[in-house]
Formats: sequence, C-alpha cells, structure tokens
Amino acid sequence: MMSPRSFGAGGVPAIGRRTLLKGMMGAGALAGLAACGDGGGSGGGGGGEITLGSNWSDDVPKKAIAEVMSGFSGGKVKINTIDHNSFQENINNYLQGGPDDVFGWFAGYRMQFFAEKGLVGDVSDVWSTIGSGFSDALKQQSTGKDGKQYFVPLYYYPWAIFYRKSVWQEKGYTPPKTLDELKTLGAKMQSDGLVPIAFGDSDGWPAMGTFDYLNLRINGYDFHKSLMAGEKAWNSKEVKTVFDTWRGILPLHQPDSLGRTWQEAAQSVLNKQSGMYTLGLFVGQQFPEGADRDDLDFFPFPEVDSAVGTDAVEAPIDGFMMSSRPRNSDGAKNLLKYLGTAKAEDTYLKSDPNNVGTHNDSDTSGYTALQKKAAQLVSGAKSISQFLDRDTRPDFASTVMIPSLQEFIKNPNDIDSLLNNIEKQKSSIFGG
Repeated sequence: MMSPRSFGAGGVPAIGRRTLLKGMMGAGALAGLAACGDGGGSGGGGGGEITLGSNWSDDVPKKAIAEVMSGFSGGKVKINTIDHNSFQENINNYLQGGPDDVFGWFAGYRMQFFAEKGLVGDVSDVWSTIGSGFSDALKQQSTGKDGKQYFVPLYYYPWAIFYRKSVWQEKGYTPPKTLDELKTLGAKMQSDGLVPIAFGDSDGWPAMGTFDYLNLRINGYDFHKSLMAGEKAWNSKEVKTVFDTWRGILPLHQPDSLGRTWQEAAQSVLNKQSGMYTLGLFVGQQFPEGADRDDLDFFPFPEVDSAVGTDAVEAPIDGFMMSSRPRNSDGAKNLLKYLGTAKAEDTYLKSDPNNVGTHNDSDTSGYTALQKKAAQLVSGAKSISQFLDRDTRPDFASTVMIPSLQEFIKNPNDIDSLLNNIEKQKSSIFGG
C-alpha cells in the first residue's frame, strides 16, 4: 500500500510475471540493502549510526522520510532506500540476512507473521513510552499473537474511489451509491469518451483492493476476515459471487492493466483520460501540489447488497519495525520512540499530505480537505480491514493470490477452475 501498498503491498512474483533480469536486479539490490544494515550479528546496545531500511521509494514519500529522520536528535540515521515492490517481494530473505536496525513495514497479520517466526524485535518497552499517544485499536494492530508489540504506526490511508472534481462537474456526474449506479455512470463515461475506471496491476497488488471491497460489500467483514485466515473455502458460492460480480464490471476498467503500474493508471486520471480510480489515499502523490491535487476527491466504494451495507472500510496502516537482532539496539529503540511521536508524524505529513496521522496528538489543523474527509470515512466505519496481503499469510498472498488475480484479469470466464486452484493451494499452505 503499502504503498503503499501500497500496500501499497505485494508479494513474491510468480515465475514469468516479471522478467528474470528485473527479479535478479531487485534481489541484488535488497541484498545490498541488507548488507548495509549488518543486523545479522549478535545484537547489543550498540552506539553511533542507526540504519533504516526504507521502502518509501517514490519521490514524495522518500522526501518525507528524509525530513522525519533529519528531526531525530538521538544519533545519525543512515537511510537505505529500496524500490517498494522489491523490498516487499524479498522481505523474508532480507529479515533472515542482515537487516537494518529499523525498517518500514505494515500492521496486522503480516506483522504478526514475522513476529511469530522470530524475525523481528519486541518493542513492548518502546510502547511503554509511546502508548498513551495511540488508541487501543492501533495498539492491537501493533501487537503480536503473544501479546507483545512489534510495530510503531506512522499513518493510515483509506481506499476509496478517486476522481477529479472538475471533470465530474463539467460532465454532470454524481458519486454512485450502489454498484448498479456505478455501472450506469461507467456507461455514461464511455459514451463521453472517458475510460470509466483507471486500472494498473503490473505489480500484482492493486487488484487486491477491488477484490477486498467487493468481498466486504457482498459477504461482509466477518466472512472476509475468515477467508483471509484460511477458514473459509475459496471455491464457495460466496467467493464465486464476488468474482462473477467483478467480471461484470471489468469492461469498465482500463484494458491491458497487467502492463501498467498504479502510477501510470493514476496519471490517466490526472490527465483527464479516466473518470475514476479505486486506490488508496496515496494516489495524491501522483497529483502535483496545488490546483491538481486540490481537484482530487473520492467517494466510498458503493453498496452491492443493502443487507451488508458499506460500513467496512479498507485502511492499511504503515509504520516501522525493528530487526530481531539490531546492530544498534539502543539507538533503534530510541529512534522508534521518536517515530512514535506526534512530531514525527506531523513532519512526515507536512511533506506527504496523502495519508492520515495515527497519533492522538497529531496536528490536523493543516489537513487538506481530502485528508479530513479520509479521516471521517475511517472514523465512521464499523469495521476496518488492512488489505488482502496484510490480512492473510504473506506466502499465500504472494505465491497464490497475485498470480491468481492476474490470471482472472486475463481470463475472467473460467472462475470455477480458478477458485478450485486457489482453494487447493490454500489448503496446502494453511494446512486444512
């Protein structure tokens, strides 16, 4: 998500999804990053330089992270930046090699998974210092299954459907409240010469957001969470309904999406070629500050079933974790204490106002209209999900769901075979 995912988010690519050369370059770069961290030793109090493994690689968040680290007075922080997707795709090797003292990651199941494996450090003592600044819900999202904390949140970003206000005002469009209204609007956009829904899934994770919202709107939050936990069958009628529904709206999406990045899809909205885009609030990074960014607005993913409603919101949380054996453990924990302050959040959001702060004392006075609306969307939600590849096992998300969703996009007419294959692999990975 992160990219944020985006989250954004992603996982190990299926063979053939990326070129071998690109895969080798990504793995090599991450290996170099891990070597810089040199965190694979015995650990200790340390001193001096603190290393940060950063997946904030796009220009806007990269600058924001640099601003945050420049405000830390407890020592020199060396930022080792790696391409966002490469970082995520190679995270397991990174953590088992020589990771940095502190690194960027995500809350929820994906954090808990590595905590259970013993690949990340317990930061419960950090939380004894910063805990009063966060809600119980945020603390829970930062807590492993053993009751200890392993994560320090920085911001969250809800997913919704984004559009340019000026285009919609010119065309007389209004935000749809139901999926049927969305289809009608999409047909009108096509007649007006617009691509209704921007779409880019070359990185594998953006399509997960559309799946999540359709599943949340059709089957509800409890079913969605159980499905992500491996407790429900992927070849069930409930999941088949999700894919049948998705197939019905695929013609409204940009064609050839597997050859397009999320950034390129966002550019089509910026350039007034596409009418709307299902993505996270970070989409604003692709809109120049000023009139273009101020023109950006969103509406919640519409209702599909009135009995289910729209009270579930996808809002991934990004933040920081510590390696299991940091080279400079004292420095790492002091850095995390700083990163868990409103000051650090405010510094980040000043440079990257495309997210919403998590700290109770975060300064919202300078929030843009879009940030305020995003905060309201999440605060009014009954249930909050993280993202498919954060709410389930990382290996299942990366080795099964990325190639499966991309296969669906290429061939949406063989849903039964697709779901039977997913269920077979799920049973093998989850052991049931």
